[in-house]
Amino acid sequence: MRIFVTGASGFIGSALVSDLIAAGHQVVGLARSNSSAAALTSAGADVCRGTLEDLDVLCAAAEGSDGVVNLGFSHDLSQHEAAARAELRAIETFGEALQGSNRPLVIASGGPAGTERDTPPPSRSPRAGAAPVALSFAEHGVRSSVVRLAPTVHDRGRCDFVKLLVDIARAKGVSGYLGDGSNRWPSLHRLDAAGLFRLAVEKAPAGSILHGVGEEGVTVRAIAEIIGRHLNVPVAPIVAEDAAAHFGFQAALIGRDMLASSTLTRELLGWQPTHAGLLDDIDSALFFDNVALSRS
Repeated sequence: MRIFVTGASGFIGSALVSDLIAAGHQVVGLARSNSSAAALTSAGADVCRGTLEDLDVLCAAAEGSDGVVNLGFSHDLSQHEAAARAELRAIETFGEALQGSNRPLVIASGGPAGTERDTPPPSRSPRAGAAPVALSFAEHGVRSSVVRLAPTVHDRGRCDFVKLLVDIARAKGVSGYLGDGSNRWPSLHRLDAAGLFRLAVEKAPAGSILHGVGEEGVTVRAIAEIIGRHLNVPVAPIVAEDAAAHFGFQAALIGRDMLASSTLTRELLGWQPTHAGLLDDIDSALFFDNVALSRS
């Protein structure tokens, strides 16, 4: 299959490109910069120059492919709503280009909770409309599916959520958690994420909701303890009234219990996560060295 991938040089996208090529697929990656184009060429992919706002480019690329994976998104928080609108228009463009063909359209979504059959709670996120739009094309001859990704996608060099907690612990001199720290966050290694997206392209039925969850729930206290040990700072509970002052914009999320299952996804696709868990990845000098480098 010839697969068009947006976000192809990103954290998950670059792993997906390698996974698809290793499985015998051809890949065309969207690249907005020379460095992204060079990375794709080096990986063995063809390059399509453009951005998610170049709808004519996206349409032509989708029409010339055997399927599309949309991982592209600008994570500039100051432009979040504009980025969400661009993502939605891109998904609509892909769906219209693929309709009636039974070709796959796979998109990334956030917020897995419970099982794949559970309806997520109402969200005010500007991105909330992307998944329903993608799934709606299943009624128009598109083999569309949505991968709800764990909030902590990681490898030994990177985990954005934990990096935020490391930065806070450095600034405050304490590695904190709310309550007793027993609340859980799902996690997923980025190479397992890549394998899931490939399987979705290859065989997910139209209208599938998939959970990208490798570990159903890692406790926030366990994360805090690793951070405290590596930074040599105390590990301590933060009382609720001090949460906003300590955790900043993360305060509303840090105490949530987000247990999620991927059992149905594994049964449907035969997917089996095999790579390191979150605690193993962050409990390494390499992880903390990379966090330090990102601050310099």
